[in-house]
Amino acid sequence: MATIQFRLRSKANKNVSIKIRLSIDRNNVFEVSTGFSIHPKDWSATTGLPKQTNPENKILSSDLKKLDSFVSKNLNIDLGKGILIDSNWLELKINDCFSRVVKTDIGIITNHIQYIIDNANTRKVKNKIGLSPSTIKNYNLFKNIILEYQKKIKKQIQFIEVTKPFVDKFTNWLINEKKYSTNYAGKQLEILKTVCIDAEKNDIQITPYSKIIQHFRESEKDRYIQTLSFAELEQIKNLDLSNIEYLNQFKKENPELTKNLSITPESLNNIRNWILLGCEIGQRGGDLLEITADNIRYNGKNYYIDLIQQKTNKSVTIGIIAPHVVQIIENHFPKKIPHQKLNEYAKVICKLSGIVEIVKGTKLNTETNRKELGDYPKYELIASHCFRRSFASNYYKKIPTAVLIGITGHSKESLFLTYINQREDKDTNADLFMKFYEEINKDKPAKMVLLPNGTNE
Repeated sequence: MATIQFRLRSKANKNVSIKIRLSIDRNNVFEVSTGFSIHPKDWSATTGLPKQTNPENKILSSDLKKLDSFVSKNLNIDLGKGILIDSNWLELKINDCFSRVVKTDIGIITNHIQYIIDNANTRKVKNKIGLSPSTIKNYNLFKNIILEYQKKIKKQIQFIEVTKPFVDKFTNWLINEKKYSTNYAGKQLEILKTVCIDAEKNDIQITPYSKIIQHFRESEKDRYIQTLSFAELEQIKNLDLSNIEYLNQFKKENPELTKNLSITPESLNNIRNWILLGCEIGQRGGDLLEITADNIRYNGKNYYIDLIQQKTNKSVTIGIIAPHVVQIIENHFPKKIPHQKLNEYAKVICKLSGIVEIVKGTKLNTETNRKELGDYPKYELIASHCFRRSFASNYYKKIPTAVLIGITGHSKESLFLTYINQREDKDTNADLFMKFYEEINKDKPAKMVLLPNGTNE
């Protein structure tokens, strides 16, 4: 059981600092200054509090009792949350108890991460100002990971400690203990490097190694992405959802798949329209579900969808020409549903459509909360992010990559190709050039051109 004591560390004939000693167990004992001071002659070693001999001592005694209660209460709360309890924690609680304003230690990594989060709306990124919601979310997640790692190593991490041995141990913890995927672990190292470089710009001392931290991603051979081909989209488009008896029987036979879902012709047709629309416009699930009539524009001949991507803040315009999607926009624009429900329903639609082949991929294990590689029926791996990949994969090499990038919002071709797990095909670029050249010149009359033969004859 944790104990709290107040004591003096000196018997000098002058006012000395009052210390607070927190003992959780034999290996976790912390002592810091309370910020209060008293003359040793006014201190009772028996009670561990000031002697009640004058009004000032009585007030001081009351403050120390208040601090004792505050630390005890917060200790139980924070232990339950798994927060690291150390001298820094104890100092923070003293300051919180008395609402003291103190200068934070800018050399601590978590403090600078919080600084970035707190100033997110005024941070300059390239030619824009303000961090996107997804970037802020990533910083918050990274801060939580660092806090958890600090709890493991039982100390707060300073920028000057980010050396190669530290990064190697941190990487090992991310992959082998936390069981994070290669991509997610690599992303955390990328954010760590970014935070360190940003700290240096704010005149915080960092290590030279922190600026060259190497992050990583899965190799192409280890990546398994799921897309819906044109043929599979045709299966979805032609799916008969009118047989209510069949749908009821399907629900009975697939209790886990359909749990908490309304398996009716109306609800399923709504999801089908989201899938077909999503696979034709190449946007993230969050952006897809935010589309309303206000985003749709008709110029008398064609439909366009104008939107600003939430993640990148990029403005994109998508032309709609596929007849079945035009029909959806004109007559059956889907009703908005929660993002998670879209993912759950998409699996139902795909299974009903016969998209059941066994494929290799990653699936979330709900017990460990980690994705596991394995062989699964394809419908189990389909979610809203597959719609965007399907658009990019289906039209790759059929539409110039630059046009596709303009729609998906990728910043460069290499990222687009990584997204769909493709290598750059320079022959395809050359073939496309020749194809468009022939198209441009097909109506021009051929001209006879005499080439010199290298003689004067």
